[in-house]
Amino acid sequence: SLRPEHARERLQDDSVETVTSTEQAKVEEKIQEVFSSYKFNHLVPRLILQREKHFHYLKRGFRQLTDAYECLDASRPWLCYWILHSLELLDEPIPQIVATDVCQFLELCQSPEGGFGGGPGRYPHLAPAYAAVDVLCMVGTEEAYDVINREKSAYCAASGASLTNIIIPDLFEGTAEWIARCQNWEGSIGGVPGMEAHGGYTFCGLAALVILKKERSLNLKSLLQWVTSRQMRFEGGFQGRCNELVDGCYSFWWAGLLPLLHHALHAQVTRLGTLPWVE
Repeated sequence: SLRPEHARERLQDDSVETVTSTEQAKVEEKIQEVFSSYKFNHLVPRLILQREKHFHYLKRGFRQLTDAYECLDASRPWLCYWILHSLELLDEPIPQIVATDVCQFLELCQSPEGGFGGGPGRYPHLAPAYAAVDVLCMVGTEEAYDVINREKSAYCAASGASLTNIIIPDLFEGTAEWIARCQNWEGSIGGVPGMEAHGGYTFCGLAALVILKKERSLNLKSLLQWVTSRQMRFEGGFQGRCNELVDGCYSFWWAGLLPLLHHALHAQVTRLGTLPWVE
């Protein structure tokens, strides 16, 4: 349950109003409405996952989405991934007819030169290739695996190579060193060396190094310090970079990154508590 002192965690702008502080205050007000509604409507002081409602919501996305999703027309393999991965987390089976339709659709997204595009006929690149390969592995049928052209396809490449069992030393020569150069002074990871970092890049960078067994290429202590500073005290959710608003997608990135970081740090010390990770 929410404590009375929770309100003290709201933003204090020290009487210096900026665009960032104004937007943060708006978000906190909306979150407060959610907190208040939950407290009023739930007598039991614990969260309950509405599994059945989530299932029916996801099921509606199998065949048709609203106009609000038009902006994601070039990211259709990701829509397949988000829906099917959510079903997997809910322990709901993927209907056979849906699995077949997904395989046939992703086959249309695959380029003759290798890789997958964001939709049929679109240019291939690593992001939809990662989503498509993950989806096909989730389906897990012979039909799904036969879709992947293994001969022609930093994290998306490593993940795809790992899932398709084509990792060889020469394929990723220099990759770990390049990712390490993407880590900045804060401890986070950008898309290229010198670029501002955020949650998605940071997860992908560390996850790629874990796959390549080169996670020690990073300054893990500074990375942990940066990651744990991204949870907002009032909302409870995570921001993707300093002074950014909370976003549900970053809960995905951070929830995936923290176990990897825990494992990497644990491997560096005899006992987990002997190293002061966060100072």
